[in-house]
Amino acid sequence: MEGPAANAQNVNYMWPDKKRPRVCIVGGGFGGLYTALRLESLVWPDDKKPQVVLIDQSERFVFKPLLYELLSGEVEAWEIAPQFSDLLSNTDVRFFKDRVKCLYPCYHLGTNAPTAGTVQLESGLLIEYDWLVLAIVAEAKLDIVPGAADYALPFYTLEDAHRVDKKLRKLERKNFGKDAAIRVAVVGCGYGGVELAATISERLQEKGIVQAINVEKTILSNAPAGNRDAALKVLSSRKVQLVLGYFVLRITKGVESQTSDAESKTMDPAADHSESIILELQPAERGLQGQIIRADIVLWTIGSKPLLPELEPSDKPYDIPLNARGQAETDETLRVKGHPRIFAVGDSSTLRDKNGKLLPATAQVAFQQADFAGWSLWAAINDRPLLPFRYQNLGEMMTLGRYDAAVSPSFTDGLTLEGLLVILQEKWPI
Repeated sequence: MEGPAANAQNVNYMWPDKKRPRVCIVGGGFGGLYTALRLESLVWPDDKKPQVVLIDQSERFVFKPLLYELLSGEVEAWEIAPQFSDLLSNTDVRFFKDRVKCLYPCYHLGTNAPTAGTVQLESGLLIEYDWLVLAIVAEAKLDIVPGAADYALPFYTLEDAHRVDKKLRKLERKNFGKDAAIRVAVVGCGYGGVELAATISERLQEKGIVQAINVEKTILSNAPAGNRDAALKVLSSRKVQLVLGYFVLRITKGVESQTSDAESKTMDPAADHSESIILELQPAERGLQGQIIRADIVLWTIGSKPLLPELEPSDKPYDIPLNARGQAETDETLRVKGHPRIFAVGDSSTLRDKNGKLLPATAQVAFQQADFAGWSLWAAINDRPLLPFRYQNLGEMMTLGRYDAAVSPSFTDGLTLEGLLVILQEKWPI
């Protein structure tokens, strides 16, 4: 059976030390980066300290909770997206900017080799490993609605944020001195959608109309009630229109869809509708009529997919157990089920809390998992028992523009702090 080395274009990565353990981390989000840093911070026997390689398709680590502040002009890109080379400059971690093409676990291929497997990068580089950590950050899933991939902009990455800001600037220049408002449609009212709607409505003020669409009849359905109430208050004060109980059926461009009577009465006569993006909405429950929404820009915050690499050989079933969202199923030590040499953290993993509820795909969860994954690797390499991961909810916080935020700490039920004080504490913690 042929492995990756059969291709003459492939080149093997030469680890500096042939004796010390080799750890390959795929993905440089919170989970991947902090697993690497955790491994560096632990105390190791001289012959057991692992050599660590970190792989990511971007040269920058993105602090996603602050992406919204790029749109409000509060930060520069370098402040929230430092280069991996700078972050790892005082460590022994080796960084590669590349994409993973395939994984070749040796036990999957049915061979006995002095390695647990090989990672093949798109550049052709082959990295043998003793331990593998899957920490690939999820990407937007735009193929669930016809037209979304063509006409909607996701908001997941630094590049996404730059594209949204560029589009808003273009619309602001186009509408300068005109009465027509910039029409923004935000699809999804989870934390991402709500923070985006709040930030953009603050930026555009009376020059914009922001509509937030959600399939549920409320916003932030999984958030603490205090955060939800604080968000509703801010969105209302900024005249954000909530379109609740609807899902997007399709997205088209121009005048491809008929205009309803209700829409005709509310359409801005000063706007150029020939370049509109049209969202056809259907009610999630009976009792509501379908709607047509026209927008100048559509922002997409629902649906995500972790891009786990292909497992070779391709004619054998993909035996990494995945859930419906494409995340690897792990045991409580964060090892992928059936793969004792592979760990998964962050967006790449799925794990339930003590109540059986799936853990959210948040930076807080990924950060805590990275701490445990680092320890579990230390324990495995040193023949010690692995610890079960236990998530500690430290509370939930959201930013609602320059001067508004809300936080619900976990140490007391029913308490929510909001307003300028939260913003000050976030930026200058005491």
